[in-house]
Amino acid sequence: MFDDIKSQIALRIDAYCQQNDLPTGKVEFRSIPFSGEWGMAAPLFPLAAADPNKTGPVPQHAQHLAERLKDAIALPEGFTRSEAIRGYLNLYFDTALYAASVIDQINREGAQFGNAPAAGQTVMVEYSNPNTHKPLHVGHLRNVILGGSVCNILEASGNKVIRANYIGDIGLHVIKWMCNYELYHAGEQPGEDKMRWMADLYSEADRRFHEQEGFEELVRDYFARWDAGDEHIHDLWLETRQWSMEGFEQVYALLGEHFDRIYFESDVEESGKQLVDQLIESGLASDGRPEKPVIVDLDAILGTKEEFRVAVILRSDSTSLYATKELPLAIMKFEEYDLDQSIYVIDVRQSLHMKQMQKLLELMGYPWAKRIHHLAYEIVNLPGNVIMSSRDGTVVLLDDLVREATQRALAVVREKNPGIDATTMTDVALKVALGAIKYPMISRENTKIVTFDWENALDFNGQSAPYIQYANVRANSILRRADKPGAHKASFGYPLEPSEVNLIELLSKLPDEISRSAKEFKPSSLASYAYELAKAFNDFYNQCQVLKAEGEMRVSRLSLVQASKVCLEKTLNLLGIQAPQVM
Repeated sequence: MFDDIKSQIALRIDAYCQQNDLPTGKVEFRSIPFSGEWGMAAPLFPLAAADPNKTGPVPQHAQHLAERLKDAIALPEGFTRSEAIRGYLNLYFDTALYAASVIDQINREGAQFGNAPAAGQTVMVEYSNPNTHKPLHVGHLRNVILGGSVCNILEASGNKVIRANYIGDIGLHVIKWMCNYELYHAGEQPGEDKMRWMADLYSEADRRFHEQEGFEELVRDYFARWDAGDEHIHDLWLETRQWSMEGFEQVYALLGEHFDRIYFESDVEESGKQLVDQLIESGLASDGRPEKPVIVDLDAILGTKEEFRVAVILRSDSTSLYATKELPLAIMKFEEYDLDQSIYVIDVRQSLHMKQMQKLLELMGYPWAKRIHHLAYEIVNLPGNVIMSSRDGTVVLLDDLVREATQRALAVVREKNPGIDATTMTDVALKVALGAIKYPMISRENTKIVTFDWENALDFNGQSAPYIQYANVRANSILRRADKPGAHKASFGYPLEPSEVNLIELLSKLPDEISRSAKEFKPSSLASYAYELAKAFNDFYNQCQVLKAEGEMRVSRLSLVQASKVCLEKTLNLLGIQAPQVM
């Protein structure tokens, strides 16, 4: 923040340097670690090192320059003092003016506060990536929630973001589902809850495949007809795929997600096989068919050992693998959008595969391969360390999870605010429930396992979405009861309480927190910030009178409440969590 003030000081320093035969453009500012007052520091070591007239060691000369600049530079309005210490020129803001500037900027910019200007960068984020004809369960949710929040944060950082979804619409799981459907459910149509219906039929098909004598052979025959281009099966595939897509859309709508580009696995199967032929012809790939698969021995080509290993790009029976299709998909993405970066939100267990794919694309002559980034994440477990899978007994479908979360949230909301009308209470409970589900998926480091836990997820007093949402509701409640809400302008011309200072300090950090989270692709850091902000607001709420304060103090504190609400809602929205206005 306060780039204009930094520019003023920088111009004055450069003017001094020109007058004294010193190099210009060597001074940059950084924030002074907060200790009760705000300030910024200019380390003068680069200037000292570049000074052709220096006569001693750089640290001593930097201190000499700091002392000279302290005496020579007139401080702009808004600063109270300056000091030269250990080679730094430190400048301290007037507390009241700084606090008022921060709060007024937040309230003036509103939901745009913290956003960076357009950077001219186009970034594609590929996430979700479900398989049709199979259920979306809690294990899939971390991918969707992580990918969506990364997109939100990148957009706030000035990037043009393309949200992509790569759908697995072919393979044994699809054939298994369709064979079971034709034999036992022919003519049936999905009801309103398409995802539940598709999931139930998948579980049934999977059970028959593993347990029912003769069913696997029927599926293999069905697969042969598919490979032969059977028109009836193809038409049924398109119809049932659409049912699955409609089920996905119901889930995405519930989660507040959308996609700009949908890729299907079937779109790149043939082009993938053609690419494999080209790799064989070029000598990069070795064709071991029919006994062995087609491989690329990356370690042998690159002279490395156990780093990239051997990439298998086609089975011995010439059927495609995941890698077969990933290569043409990557090429298609960059040809369509001329991407500055392509981010893949994919399970950490696919790290070697992603590493191989990126290196193989480099060897194929695509310089943009270096702009591929694997955003790896770990699995979600049920309580008791039960790993999620698509088999019966360890799957919690999204609608089941949301239903239970909503019931639990409804009980808490009813207890906290029994006066809310039934419609509003249901809406609030759903927002709290979805927040409770999403926050644990985001707040934990991407590469650490998440064990979903109801007690922690719905803890209104701990590090959770409901705790942050409730802080926002408290802020809204204060503003709703104030006269002329939203018309308060801060001045802070009174001794600030420590909780006020701490809250203002945290609010001022939001732009930097968004920027850092975007650079590191870490929504977890922004989730931690959201919790710290909510905690700081609750401390302020408990320690400082607002509505009962008088005069300038009341107006300033109301403006602080308004700014807190802006930033709380902003961080929640970036994490993909809605902020209810009552609770």
